[in-house]
Formats: sequence, structure tokens, C-alpha cells
Amino acid sequence: MIRIVIADDHAIVREGLKRIVSEVADMEVVAEAADGTQVMQRVRELDFDILVQDLSMPGRSGMELIKLVKSEKPRLRILVLSMHQELQYAVRAIKSGASGYLTKESAPAQLEQAIRKIAAGGAYVTAEVAEQLALGAMPGSEKLPHESLSDREFEVFRLLAAGMSVTDIAAQLKVSVKTVSTHKANLMQKMGLANGSELVRYALKQGLVDSGD
Repeated sequence: MIRIVIADDHAIVREGLKRIVSEVADMEVVAEAADGTQVMQRVRELDFDILVQDLSMPGRSGMELIKLVKSEKPRLRILVLSMHQELQYAVRAIKSGASGYLTKESAPAQLEQAIRKIAAGGAYVTAEVAEQLALGAMPGSEKLPHESLSDREFEVFRLLAAGMSVTDIAAQLKVSVKTVSTHKANLMQKMGLANGSELVRYALKQGLVDSGD
């Protein structure tokens, strides 16, 4: 039996994932988590095989949470299920310690396939993500400006590009406004951006934010 914990801050998403898993004979959802704090509680208290985790949850989230989970339970396998389709999110998730990456638009059959492959010790990524990981590992490979950002800087960058204010970002990430302002200043310097308009244009050009955002 493959034991699974589902982590997502939307109850309707968790319920949908549970229904998909319940239809598979050798898979079982043993617990749920609605935020980063609950994820760590489940990791410390329960014995399970796969963490199916959203990237964007209250409290600790994203790459930071993946790294924290792996530091506590290095052998636990993590499948990221995210609304973000951009390659950069998948590449960063895998580099942080995840074993697979799926978008929430993926078919139910893909979820079962990904869980099964990861549980068996494999990885589940698209060919495009695998190519980006391989290119990044090559000596002398040139990086785009946003690839030099830390995971938290990239998270702040993405939220700024989506139109959120520094105050709103601080509230969402549960950090101080000063901390977000520092991250903003650092990422603008690293990327050579002069203002918010340049940041948004860059994000749109690189496909790091949807024009609908």
C-alpha cells in the first residue's frame, strides 16, 4: 500500500485528490494538511511514503517547505502539484528535493502514474523540465537573470510581477514588510531592473507570469 499525505490550502482540491486516490486499490490517503505548519506536523508524526504538495500555501511554502521536509525525512518522496506551468517552478522544485512535478490541469491518470513512479524510486518530470535540468548542469551554461535569484527572491519576484504590493506579499508570506523590501531590492539589483514596469515586462517575456495576472 502506498501511503499518501495531501497538502493544499484549498479543501475542494484536497477532496478531489482524495477521490482520485480512493479509486486506486493500492493507494491510501492517510492525512491532509492545509498549510506548511500542518505539513511539518504530519511529517514528524506519521509514517507515509508520498507527500503530494502544492507550492503555494500559507506559512512556509514552495521550495523552502520542500527543503525543510527533506531535511527532516530525506527518504520521503515529494510530488509537487501546482497551478504554475512555467518550467522555472518545476526546475526549482526538483533542485530543492522534489521527485516529481505536475500541474493541476493534469489528468487523474497522470497523478496515479506519477505517484506510482515516485514511490518506486523514480522521478516524474516532463521532457522539457528534464532538458532544462540537464542544460543547467552543463559547465559554462549561461543563466538567465532570474535564474540567479534565491528561491525566496524568485517567489517575491513572481508575486510582484503578478501585481501584488510589498505589504500584501509580506502578509501572504508571513514575513515583515522590511524583509520583502530587502528581497525586492536584491532581486532588482541582481536582474538589472530599474523599476516595476521593467520587472513586469521581463516576467511576461520569459513566460514567468500569465498576462491574465
